[in-house]
Amino acid sequence: MTIKDALAKYLTTAGGLISRVMKSEELEEQDKPATEAAAENTEDTAADTPETAQTENAPETTEEDELTKAKRELAEWKDKYMRLFAEFDNFRKRSAKERIELISTAAGDILKEMLPVIDDFDRAIKANETLEDVAVIKEGFTLIHNKMYKKLESKGLKPIDATGKPFDTDFHEAITSIPAPNEDLKGKVVDEVEKGYLLHEKVLRFSKVVIGQ
Repeated sequence: MTIKDALAKYLTTAGGLISRVMKSEELEEQDKPATEAAAENTEDTAADTPETAQTENAPETTEEDELTKAKRELAEWKDKYMRLFAEFDNFRKRSAKERIELISTAAGDILKEMLPVIDDFDRAIKANETLEDVAVIKEGFTLIHNKMYKKLESKGLKPIDATGKPFDTDFHEAITSIPAPNEDLKGKVVDEVEKGYLLHEKVLRFSKVVIGQ
């Protein structure tokens, strides 16, 4: 049984027990004058007819027993409800804490993967202070870029292919539109201002594009 089902069962049962208790108390108040009058008559005739007095008091005793039983059951259900509520509250707090820890851990793992890339940038900057060959500098930064991209790709990151594709609001964000260079590019992406990315096939950032008209 789930916590939700248990709570529903408690509310239903407790409601019935409360109704029984309130009804019994109302009947007890309504019958009080008659009971008192009957008690006076019983005192007058108690010596002569003890068996009759005992028989008349039997229903009252039964109602008191039912009322006591209903109150006891209500107290038991209330105790169960309080325990269940405390358990649910602890579960909610524990789940929230675990979710925060999971997010923090995931961010830490990604940052740890990026540290070697930062080290490569630091070494490249230091080496470029005395290096004059521009081609070597470009090659070094290209290697670092590719290394960083592969790290991100291993985490599920993928670029959105936009240029030349039909404009799609699910992946593209139109910045402006210009006359299409040719008929084939009408309604398609002519230029990509900012590349978009997918993370595990979900849009992480929309591609900012220019549309041909």
